[in-house]
Amino acid sequence: MKKITINIAIIIVFISIQFIIACDDTVLNSNDIPSENVSYSKHIQPIFNASCALSGCHDNSSAEGNISLTSWSNAVLNPLVIVPGNSSNSRLVWAIQGLPGTALMPPIYGSVPPLDEKQIQGIITWIDEGAKNN
Repeated sequence: MKKITINIAIIIVFISIQFIIACDDTVLNSNDIPSENVSYSKHIQPIFNASCALSGCHDNSSAEGNISLTSWSNAVLNPLVIVPGNSSNSRLVWAIQGLPGTALMPPIYGSVPPLDEKQIQGIITWIDEGAKNN
């Protein structure tokens, strides 16, 4: 009887955790990214938080490739990674588009799914609009 009670408790905890995770509203829905006036805080940082600024990747501790995407100031620190007003010369765009000569980010072999077209276009638009801290 005690074993059954423990198993039921474990199942309840597991279901509760799944419910809490499913209710997390910090992950941006790609459909919420506008085609203009892209906001760093509303649209770009949530993409970075979910797909890039993770342990072992581009968080402050790991900063793979000397790139941290945990904040606007870190993201724009290297003028070669993000070139405000010029996405076509921004190495970040090359990486998220998987252009020849760059490693696709997030990596295909990783646990994070690739960015979708709307997310990529949102980052491009944000950079082309000046990569503002807005």
